[in-house]
Amino acid sequence: MRGGLFAEILTMSWDTLRGNKMRSALTVLGIVIGIMSIVGMTSLIRGFDESLRDSIKTIGPDTIFVAKFSAVSLSSGADFQEMLKRPNMTPADADAIAKAPSIEMTTVILGNGGPATRERVYYKNQKSKQLSVFGTTEVYPSLTRIPVEIGRFFNEGEVQRRRQVIVLGQGPYKALFPANDPIGKIVRLGLTQYEVIGVLGKRPTPGGFDTGADDNVIIPQTTYQKQFGIRAYQTGKGEMRAVLLGAMPREGVPREQALQEIEEVMRIRHGLRLDQPDDFDLVTQDAILKVWDSISQATFLALVVLSSIALMVGGIGVMSIMTMSVTERTREIGVRKALGARRVEILWQFLIEAVFLTSAGGLLGIGLGSAIGVAVHFATGFPISLPWWSFAIGIGFSASVGVFFGMVPAVRASRLDPIEALRYE
Repeated sequence: MRGGLFAEILTMSWDTLRGNKMRSALTVLGIVIGIMSIVGMTSLIRGFDESLRDSIKTIGPDTIFVAKFSAVSLSSGADFQEMLKRPNMTPADADAIAKAPSIEMTTVILGNGGPATRERVYYKNQKSKQLSVFGTTEVYPSLTRIPVEIGRFFNEGEVQRRRQVIVLGQGPYKALFPANDPIGKIVRLGLTQYEVIGVLGKRPTPGGFDTGADDNVIIPQTTYQKQFGIRAYQTGKGEMRAVLLGAMPREGVPREQALQEIEEVMRIRHGLRLDQPDDFDLVTQDAILKVWDSISQATFLALVVLSSIALMVGGIGVMSIMTMSVTERTREIGVRKALGARRVEILWQFLIEAVFLTSAGGLLGIGLGSAIGVAVHFATGFPISLPWWSFAIGIGFSASVGVFFGMVPAVRASRLDPIEALRYE
């Protein structure tokens, strides 16, 4: 099609739509709602996705956790009641894993991997809310990406000598020392006094919500055992407190090799036969991200399906209006054909009008969807992301709706007999 003719058709399309403002606005309402939903929800889902990935990345890329059960098993459809029957992890398991050839370091995290130990921290006449208490070893910072913001973490000697030292999360730090340096201060955890030696940095949280990720304190695992013990309650099966194991492969050793060796060690310790499945979970950053990817993809697909309903309704409206427009302009079509307009030119005229109409609705939907995302962000602090491809999807969907639903009336217009069209009243 010649450039001049294309520009002329665009001008005619604009004049037609401008001459029927109310009808055009009502026609594209479904398109606007559909594209607004896609762009607005995509901005929120993507923002939540990025913040969740940041929180998952606090687990080092090579770090391997061994847990009684985790989201990895839950996502694969394992029965929750059966997972509760699995044996608990123990500090002795960490010692056995440390002997594997590919493992550089291991740690045990008491009070994690299950119902956490919860206590208040007291400083003078102030007290915190109920906090999660973890007991671990000096290698914990090497296995995670959570920095020590103030002071330091405890060392190997303090773990071996059961020193009563404590590292605060951001929650108790801000509650007890809003304007003071906490290092060297004596606080009370339950009935036991501890010296504050460090404060952890703020952890990223999904969506920026207060999930309690910073409401915790960490003490040496030997001190934890002295104060809280390791058994949650005595039964014939010897139930344990929540225990999570962590391991890091040696430099240059593939993580898959380390995973295989850890699995072999744990299966031997649990006395599993070759035909029995693992009764523990091996958790890595990639495994958690894989679980989240499956959830986010399903969510996005559901969003597209729901938005497509609005787009379909809008598309049917476009087809109806364009069919009415062909009927109303039958005589005009006859005049144009009598003056030498070809079928393809008539086809393009009505098809471009339909695309122009739906694309205008798409642009309006993109603007409104972006505005909703920005408004939610400023009102609640919820993170958003407005990637360029969400705008491209919006324009592409709206234009495609115009082509698909505008084709039938455009073909009908192009096939009108010029003589019959001129006689139309």
